[in-house]
Amino acid sequence: MSASVPSSTEPAGWRHRVRLYWALVRGDRPIGWLLLLWPTWWGLWLAAEGVPPAWTLLVFSLGVWLTRSAGCVINDYADRWLDPHVERTKDRPLATGAVRGREALALFALLMLVAFALVCTLNRLTIAMSFVGVLLAASYPYLKRYTHFPQVYLGMAFGWGIPMAFAAIRGEVPAIAWVLYAANIVWSTAYDTWYAMVDREDDLRMGSRSTAILFGRHDLLAQALLYALVFALLATVGVMASLGTAYFAGLAVALVLVGWEFRIARHRERAACFRAFLHNHWVGLAVFAGLALDLALR
Repeated sequence: MSASVPSSTEPAGWRHRVRLYWALVRGDRPIGWLLLLWPTWWGLWLAAEGVPPAWTLLVFSLGVWLTRSAGCVINDYADRWLDPHVERTKDRPLATGAVRGREALALFALLMLVAFALVCTLNRLTIAMSFVGVLLAASYPYLKRYTHFPQVYLGMAFGWGIPMAFAAIRGEVPAIAWVLYAANIVWSTAYDTWYAMVDREDDLRMGSRSTAILFGRHDLLAQALLYALVFALLATVGVMASLGTAYFAGLAVALVLVGWEFRIARHRERAACFRAFLHNHWVGLAVFAGLALDLALR
């Protein structure tokens, strides 16, 4: 008789697993999704020379969330040896053992399969390019063991939606797409260096590598050079696309926002560097707003 009575703890247990998986994909922290969304939208609007087709916009926007979530899962899987020893990451589900490695891999596969199913509604070139995106997303987390440039590789993975956007809308990837992609790689390297500066002491202790460790005491100078290159590349995109005042006004606003990041992070305090990292969401939005407005006014 007792076997037929459902346990009162089962619903709570199920809800607990969902909360763990939600934390694993950073569902409660949209900053990563936004940092991936803005450059993808840069590419979509530029490729379409205005508002992109509705289905293409939906596929890429959902794809951004799915691939970012999958990237978080595989990153935590790769870092499960490191995260328990880092103050900021020690409570992550894989670090605490609340989620097992096989569960994480299954969730990663599911997210990528759903993203791939969406991509399969687009043209052949976009589908072919999606395989490169999977490779970039899956391999990125392992680079911090072997190179000081995982932030650069992150930019390559995070920005792959740009050439894919041109492939989906134009059926080709012109030179301007690669310039915009390069701008995103440098931008991602810069904002993820702020992030790496938060963990620098922990990473040094555990033998992990990053641009923050490579730059050392010259980190702020390196950051200034990186951001200068970002804006030079974005200005080049503006010239190549014959964009006007609204776009360059957006770049000017973004430049002021970056200047504020340097102001708050100049003493390299952990909390300030993390705020500087988060603040890049507004930088990406400013660039997008200028681009979208410029194209709308044509």
